Amino acid sequence: MNWKPELDELTRRQAFAQQMGGAEKVRRQHEGGRLTVRERIDRLLDAGSFHEIGGIAGSGEYDDNGDLISLTPANCVFGRGRVDGRAVVVVGDDFTVRGGSADASLPHKPLMAETMAADFRLPIIRVIEGSGGGGSVKTIETRGAANLPGGIGGTMGFYFTTTNLSRVPVVGLGLGSVAGLGAARLASSHYSVMTKASAMFVAGPPVVARLGEKLDKQELGGWEIQTRSGAVDHAVDTEEEAFACARRFLSYLPSSVHELPPTLPCDDDPERADDSLLKAVPRNRRQVYKMRPIIDSVVDRGSFFEMGQNFGRSIITGLARLDGRAVALMASDPYHYAGAWTADACQKIVRFVDLAETFHLPVVYLADCPGFLIGLEAERAATIRHGVRTMAAMNQTKTPWCTVIIRNAFGVAGAANQPAGRLSLRYAWPSGYWGSLPLEGGIEAAYRAEIDDADDPRAKLAEIEARLNKLRSPFRTAEKFWVEEIVDPRKTRSLLCDFARLAEPVRTPGPVTMAVRP
Repeated sequence: MNWKPELDELTRRQAFAQQMGGAEKVRRQHEGGRLTVRERIDRLLDAGSFHEIGGIAGSGEYDDNGDLISLTPANCVFGRGRVDGRAVVVVGDDFTVRGGSADASLPHKPLMAETMAADFRLPIIRVIEGSGGGGSVKTIETRGAANLPGGIGGTMGFYFTTTNLSRVPVVGLGLGSVAGLGAARLASSHYSVMTKASAMFVAGPPVVARLGEKLDKQELGGWEIQTRSGAVDHAVDTEEEAFACARRFLSYLPSSVHELPPTLPCDDDPERADDSLLKAVPRNRRQVYKMRPIIDSVVDRGSFFEMGQNFGRSIITGLARLDGRAVALMASDPYHYAGAWTADACQKIVRFVDLAETFHLPVVYLADCPGFLIGLEAERAATIRHGVRTMAAMNQTKTPWCTVIIRNAFGVAGAANQPAGRLSLRYAWPSGYWGSLPLEGGIEAAYRAEIDDADDPRAKLAEIEARLNKLRSPFRTAEKFWVEEIVDPRKTRSLLCDFARLAEPVRTPGPVTMAVRP
């Protein structure tokens, strides 16, 4: 007597689970240019590393003798696997089974995935398509009652969906039409990617049409809308690219807040000096320049991984390496509002410095900020309120911080070039130009009577401007020790690599508590 009959039954049930929603549903998934959830997990993880949990959970159909006829698996697949050799939790929606809606879901599975990530201190990757186990109007009929949002099980699901952001790296992949709870799970991540054929929305076109807004999926929640609004960080052409982005993002982060980011071997000389930096910033202060080549020049070659490129575009944010050590890097972008902080840019910075603080990443800021954006639209957007919140977020950080002032630093936003109330390193290029406000426009107000009384007002204006510019020299500021060091731009990489080495031993792994911000 042995257990072969039961093992045969297990094999049979596993075969049903592998069929997912059936051959026809799988075919439709492929015809739509999308992989199935099992194909996605296999391509996302290291080959052969996936250990599935609850694979035979679902809804069985039985004959009169109580024998299984067929099994419709739950529309959630989850388990443990490895990404570049490191353990992760992955949880994915199976759109071939009732489109990922609550009618075919077992809430215990996604909840257990989130709990496992938290308790075993593992990154979690959410592969989302459909409503992500969210609602459907058919749920009322199939369950015989209307579901009260946030019931006992739902409360725990929402708890872990957001609380895990303070514990482990969370990655969201939107790979189809993502709505309702699925949209919330995608947005509630440290890094989110969607394919350009996908769409995300709180409610889809049929529901929105009842409001009189007749829009297709792309018009309502396509990649351009979601990446420009900041709801999603990045959009790619293929699912394979989305998997590559997820793997690369995780490579910069620790597995949880209880560890430090990994240091990788580096073959890029930390003392490398790039002569192109001598002419990176034009002498004409009205002329723009490209910041991304500067970033690429000072970090380890090929290591900059940009996040949120289409949102808050006057600020560039991303992860990079300095002598193999992971850092969070943000930089002004003079091509957008001359690098001024907009309301969107402020929101972007808050989220970014929270990420750095949570996962013990030193911050590098390449600053060229002429202040907050001004004008009617800036006032309507409550830019100053968002700006104050950004300053609070920066001031609450404890992670090591290094600022390089590339050109402008003016006004309140310019003053926020480093956290207040603690030590941080700061350098300035000779192109540095700062003050309470730019001379342009300010001279006419401050010296109006002198200019008006002059025989040649234009000449007098030029004379005053030249005199003030001499006083505004960064060397004058260094004399007063209001800026610590003015450096040769070619030494920037060396100084930043030194900063990364200095920062390494002073970081402490463990949970981070951020105070309430205004």
